[in-house]
Amino acid sequence: MHRTTRRLLAVLAALALLLAACGSSDRDGATTTTKAPAADGSTTTAAPADDLSGDITVAAAASLTETFTDLGTQFEADHPGTKVTFNFDSSGSLSDGILAGAPADVFASADEKNMAKLTDAGLTDGDPVVFARNQLAIVTKPGNPKGIKTLADLADAGTISLCGPDAPCGKFATQVLDQAGVKIPTSSVTLGQNVKATLTAVTEGDAVAGIVYLTDGLAAGDKVEVVDIPAADNAIAVYPVAALKASGHAAVAEAFAAFVASDDGQKVLKEAGFLAPA
Repeated sequence: MHRTTRRLLAVLAALALLLAACGSSDRDGATTTTKAPAADGSTTTAAPADDLSGDITVAAAASLTETFTDLGTQFEADHPGTKVTFNFDSSGSLSDGILAGAPADVFASADEKNMAKLTDAGLTDGDPVVFARNQLAIVTKPGNPKGIKTLADLADAGTISLCGPDAPCGKFATQVLDQAGVKIPTSSVTLGQNVKATLTAVTEGDAVAGIVYLTDGLAAGDKVEVVDIPAADNAIAVYPVAALKASGHAAVAEAFAAFVASDDGQKVLKEAGFLAPA
């Protein structure tokens, strides 16, 4: 046989052995196969890990305490590399603190005026997004011993708890009382720093009634009795949220702000009694 022919046959035989080895079986008899490589060259088919990572502080209106605590827990579960810490207080105190340099990654306000302080100062990362609205309600001691049915009944019912003037709930309470022509003697008014402090004055017996957000009255459960204020006499609080430029974890801050406005966030807010954004 010609030498060139013998060489060609040898090459073909070696190639046949190689192909047979590639199709050989493992010890358990299963044929070994290789997964097609992914776009990054890997052969795994597992979903990529969540890439959000970092701790953020959310400065939020006190009336958001229960809902944002729930949303924070859900957000952390969805993004295991993150941690959300909250600072709840009146929107006025929070916005003034941020302007003075208090650390915060996200701000959620119970009114647009306090958010405007930060946008005007160029501190927000993009435009704020309105994610909820709220309305006021009267809360009384359980059983409503004073028989309070309307705003007018607050004028001579005894000590009434209202939010301080720097808190949006205080501004809105003044608005609805003025619209109704109701004057509560200054000596009969106790002022709370935020809506939670205002509510506490009623639940602990320091006041016979108070004006708070409806959502706070509902969250208090059987600790108070809620008396609705008719829509024609009520005020609507508008809640915007925004990530802040000073955040050290901008992606996490933006993701949390977006989560609040998402369908999942809206579901939690609606269940708590908040009104839709529009």
